[in-house]
Amino acid sequence: MNKEEDILLKEGKMLPVMEHFYTLQGEGAHTGKAAYFIRLGGCDVGCHWCDVKESWDPNLHPLMNAEEIAEAAAKHCKTIVLTGGEPLMWNLDILTSKLKELGCIIHIETSGAYPMSGHIDWITLSPKKTGLPKEEIYAKAHELKVIVFNNNDFKFAQEQAAKVSENCTLYLQSEWSKRDEMYPKITDFILENPEWRASVQTHKYLNIP
Repeated sequence: MNKEEDILLKEGKMLPVMEHFYTLQGEGAHTGKAAYFIRLGGCDVGCHWCDVKESWDPNLHPLMNAEEIAEAAAKHCKTIVLTGGEPLMWNLDILTSKLKELGCIIHIETSGAYPMSGHIDWITLSPKKTGLPKEEIYAKAHELKVIVFNNNDFKFAQEQAAKVSENCTLYLQSEWSKRDEMYPKITDFILENPEWRASVQTHKYLNIP
């Protein structure tokens, strides 16, 4: 990356885009809804079970013009999901301003480990032990999605739930490779703690992106 590209990146005029595609939202409160996903490269949270580790190094992904990405996305759908990697590593002001100008509703899937930027309508906070959310993001989250990899994650989920607003919907989602083991435990946990809901990666069952 040269100096000019670095400046454009910091300004949010260019962003490292791993992929962008039109599909159905597979998880959480908006499961089944048509959405255009923009997956940004770059993440240093380092979850060992991450299923998109190829997104971690931003230098592997081409820099794209933020307004051009917005225009391409809005042609397909007005529900846009920003994901990663960790999308909040980058300045999202220009991308989201253009999307709003084009009449879009903007969702973000984030660990919350970086400060908020951009104009976001729906925040899915998925906190990770390796990089806890910024305190100010908890109150803004619309849904809390905790990935369950082992039994200790139930305690972590409760700790995180204590920090979000009472209007935030709480989800437990098994890490994909542990689903046969963890969903029975998630079921039992939710029956004892009915404020929680189960989230399932339906896109993997449907074999779509």
